[in-house]
Amino acid sequence: MADFLLNEGRLRPADAAAALILVGEDKRYLLQLRDQKPGIFFPGHWGLFGGATDAGESPETSLRRELAEELKLAVEELRYFTEFEFDFAFCGLGRFKRRFYEVSIRESSLSQLVLGEGVEMRAFTAGELFHRLRLVPFDAFAIWLHASRDKSLQA
Repeated sequence: MADFLLNEGRLRPADAAAALILVGEDKRYLLQLRDQKPGIFFPGHWGLFGGATDAGESPETSLRRELAEELKLAVEELRYFTEFEFDFAFCGLGRFKRRFYEVSIRESSLSQLVLGEGVEMRAFTAGELFHRLRLVPFDAFAIWLHASRDKSLQA
């Protein structure tokens, strides 16, 4: 059994929003190394910044709040990218959505970010993160879709 399955504790899925934060001209992805603690999905994995949507909150408002809390980053422009829906009917919890938005920041902005949650943050090219990191699976899929959108997903 994978070690991350041993200490997750009791988990509650919720609607969430996440940011594909693109850094600089080379469009590297800014990721967070998640804390190794119970009660969160995929502890000890690299993932996107973002989080659960509170009751009555729009995904955009939620993401702006999360980015302010996690990075001290004020974002004006969010560009909708995609949405995944997860069906937890098998355990009586219903359906939940995870929305992904694209956010661009300058390379010089990295030094102004303050990590408020997680162990570490770092920007990676798509090639680096897929070959070296243990990634949150749904975030990995969103990044793969984003990185390959102009190449492999043509009609």
